[in-house]
Amino acid sequence: MSGFAAKYLLFGKAVILWLPLKIYGLMLIGRHVSIAGGIDKAFDRAELLGCTAMQIFVTNPRGWELSRMNSQEIAEFSRKSRDTGIMAVAHMPYLPNIASSEKRIFSKSVESLVENARRCDELGIKYLVTHMGSHMGNGREKGLSMVARAVSNAIDSGIKAMILLENEAGHKNSVGDGVEELAKVYEMVGDRRLGFCLDTCHLFAYGYDIGNREVLDRMFETLDIGKVRAIHLNDAKKGLGSHLDRHANIGLGEIGTDRIGTFLGYGSISSKIIILETPVDKGVDEKAELQLAKSLMA
Repeated sequence: MSGFAAKYLLFGKAVILWLPLKIYGLMLIGRHVSIAGGIDKAFDRAELLGCTAMQIFVTNPRGWELSRMNSQEIAEFSRKSRDTGIMAVAHMPYLPNIASSEKRIFSKSVESLVENARRCDELGIKYLVTHMGSHMGNGREKGLSMVARAVSNAIDSGIKAMILLENEAGHKNSVGDGVEELAKVYEMVGDRRLGFCLDTCHLFAYGYDIGNREVLDRMFETLDIGKVRAIHLNDAKKGLGSHLDRHANIGLGEIGTDRIGTFLGYGSISSKIIILETPVDKGVDEKAELQLAKSLMA
């Protein structure tokens, strides 16, 4: 058998995976990494794991206000970006809700979206991923219109970073579960600087069997695959159509490597920015899991 062996530690038990030899060259794949100790440190962590791409928060993910950043920090981030060649993608903090009809929450959420996008512009980050949020009982149509309004306001503010709307798993009051809703928001915004990030766990939990090519055909007849710029590559702890957002490590969940491989091999998916957001614990080797994901891209 040609290839190389990697130990994938599954909760303390080492499993040998034979992965095909391949030059991954232009593959943009990595995982979400911490910015603890300085935002530039994310590159160090990503490089150790063998990432060619990474996702980060550009501020405290559990707050509203952006932490201050001086010119030296920005310069160091830019230097490491050039030196490593790692593509950085940013993710919005947890608190903003751009689907809210409550005036104060919506205003603060749009302000946060704009501020995070401007921080991306300072750092040279091209994409900012955001959840669409919850309509908070005010109805799906109202929630979608608020999302479109928030995105339009952010784009009109003069930001350069492209906003990527992420699909949801279908939990109560969520907005943006099915690809139809993503396509609808794009139609309402009508701006080419809006794109999408598809999360495989969320797709599966909502009810899309991503290992079925006919299902994928129908999905991408509705949502232009060219507008998808990034993929959150996660297995799912719960079953198809569960509506539960519970990420699992690749190959250790209900989706499984066969379905994930089919999804990654569909159309232009493997050319997107692929980011793992899988659990990190002592039982799983992050580097080996990333190598497994790379092998599935092949």
